[in-house]
Amino acid sequence: MRSHTTTVPTVPARNATTVPARTKRHPHDDAPDTTAAFERLVEMEDGPERDALRQEIVEVWLPMAERIAGRFRNRGESLDDLRQVAALGLVKAVDRYDPRRGTAFESYAVPTVTGEIKRHFRDHMWTLHVPRRVQDLRNRVRFARQDLAQTVSGRAPTIAEIAEHAQMSEEDVKAGLEALDSFTALSLDAELPGSEDGYSLSDALGGPDPAIDVVIDRESVKPRIAQLPERERTILYMRFFGDMTQSSIADEMGISQMHVSRLISRCCDRLRDQVMRDAA
Repeated sequence: MRSHTTTVPTVPARNATTVPARTKRHPHDDAPDTTAAFERLVEMEDGPERDALRQEIVEVWLPMAERIAGRFRNRGESLDDLRQVAALGLVKAVDRYDPRRGTAFESYAVPTVTGEIKRHFRDHMWTLHVPRRVQDLRNRVRFARQDLAQTVSGRAPTIAEIAEHAQMSEEDVKAGLEALDSFTALSLDAELPGSEDGYSLSDALGGPDPAIDVVIDRESVKPRIAQLPERERTILYMRFFGDMTQSSIADEMGISQMHVSRLISRCCDRLRDQVMRDAA
């Protein structure tokens, strides 16, 4: 496979001398006749002469690529960026096209350029990634709403009307409508609609709840506490759940305060070691 240094042109060269202009009428009026040029290209060895011919072919087909890019204007991407993406698709089409297969270059290049632009929208324009099927539903819903806007005045078309017009199920219409809001994201610093005091989405976000850590610790230690002897469990309950002092526990249990202190320390150390081993 040949290796090329790809240069995406930004300004078409209108006066290419190597590739003659097409004389008969064509869907693209300025489409060149590059048959002979492509036949020469596939036979040439890598080098400056081949690179120059390849560049000329790309340049004379740029008007077609730019027209394809123009079909995707007003979809959230600048036309200049779309033209660059289309030019990249054109370069790929030129590099991959083989005239020996008998297919006209245009019939190969148009879907290649179009696919490159659609891939750009799919990979770079969606803030949230959604499946290809949902993207297609979004497009069908969007076009149906645009068509219905010309016949339904004073209100937005209903889900049932969109489904009937686009020949979709109402569930698919709902999925397409949800995807319309997935194309772009709202900044957390954006002020909420109807808010007059600067209240933003970030103000509505919650924070970490320290009580969750307590719940996790309690659930982790609960089965180990259940395995302790009854006297140790009672002392721990009185100390940590009954909020009793060590001297009060000692009076209640009929033992010395020093003994209570040693039991609590020993139980806590044992529970800590067992929980850490369980976590590991």
